Order: sequence, then structure tokens, then C-alpha cells
Amino acid sequence: MPTSPPPVESSITGSVEGPGTKTSSRSLRFQSLVRSFGRLPVLRGVSGEVAGGGTLLITGSNGSGKSTLLQCLAGLLAPDRGSIHWIEEGRELSAEERRQSIGFAAPVLSFYEPLTTLENLELFSGLRGVPPQRGQELLERVGLPLSRPAGALSSGMAQRLRWCFALLHSPTLLLLDEPFQNLDAPGRRVGAELLQEHLDQGGMAVIASPELDELRGISHHIRERIHLDP
Repeated sequence: MPTSPPPVESSITGSVEGPGTKTSSRSLRFQSLVRSFGRLPVLRGVSGEVAGGGTLLITGSNGSGKSTLLQCLAGLLAPDRGSIHWIEEGRELSAEERRQSIGFAAPVLSFYEPLTTLENLELFSGLRGVPPQRGQELLERVGLPLSRPAGALSSGMAQRLRWCFALLHSPTLLLLDEPFQNLDAPGRRVGAELLQEHLDQGGMAVIASPELDELRGISHHIRERIHLDP
């Protein structure tokens, strides 16, 4: 019977220069994460760390495990082995507390297509306990029409709506899977501004992208990265 290869340890620490970086008491650390799907190993002992005001970039080819890693950090998938630790002011957050403090944007994120962009965000505002005007503010910020049905959005407009979903509840940690995919130049500029504002306020970000070129315009903020091999 074939067996999976042993985990290969990969470790790196990522940070970005900003007001929260050097003095932050906030950090996310994951150690030796292993995740397989059946007999197919995807994550083989991946480790990393990011602090408040910091960004960690995850690169790698298609199928290397970037999205799987983000979903493990988001609590959507459970790793087979390894640990995830999120520290706030010297206290480790529980899994439920982590989920409440994460903003997640990924290509797999879908919307209620018959509802307008505003109605979609108002629905999730209610679930998150967020004032409904927050959704309108974000839509205006990213330049989306409030009355456009989600099912009638172009790929680039849908990506802008994913940014709104991620930021709706002002999360501490942004997990962004190919966040600039399908965005035009103005959309990329707005996304970079929103990310920088999040970091300036002491937030953390983990970004998955096939290559650094996709992050042109913010790549100079990224100090270190994890590269996953398929």
C-alpha cells in the first residue's frame, strides 16, 4: 500500500514596516501544519508568523496548497497535524474568537445573486451585528453600485464585493486569497489603500498569490514570504 511522504518542514516569519509592527502585542503563529486530502498530501509541515501591522505573503504554483493554508487559518478546514496560536495582549484566543476576528476573501466566496450588492452586505451586517450603513460605506469606497444585483456583476466587480465582505466587521486579521485577481488599475489602487489602512491600524494580513507580480504596488511592503511547492 502506498504511503504519503513524510512532512517537509518549511518555516518563515513575515512582517511589514508600520506603526504596529515593533511594539505589537498581537501575533498569529502557525507551526508544522499538515493537511492531506485522502492520500494526497497538500501541506507538509508549514510554519510561519505575522504580527500586528504585518503582512505575510504565501506564493506558489497552482495546487501547492496556498488556499488550503488560508482555509486552515480561517478555521474552515482542520489541519491533520500542527498548531495555530493567536495572541492578543498576552492571551491566546480560542478558535471561536479567532473566527469572529477574521476577514476572509477568496475566489470561492459566493453571494446571493438575486440580491443587490447592498442587500447582500446588509444581510451579513445583521449576522455580524454590524450597523447596516457600514456596507454602504464600503460599497461607495470601492466604487460599486448599490442597486446592482450580485448575479449581474463582472468578475472585477465581484472581486471588489469580496473586499467589502472581508472588511465588513473591521476584522483584526485579513486572509486574502488572490485579492487583486480580475481588478483593473483603479480597483487595485483601492484594494492597496484598504490593506494599508488595515495595517496602519495594527491589523494583520496573510495574502496568498501565485506570484509576487500580482501584488505590484504593495510588494515593497512585504519583507518575507512562504513559498509552497506542489
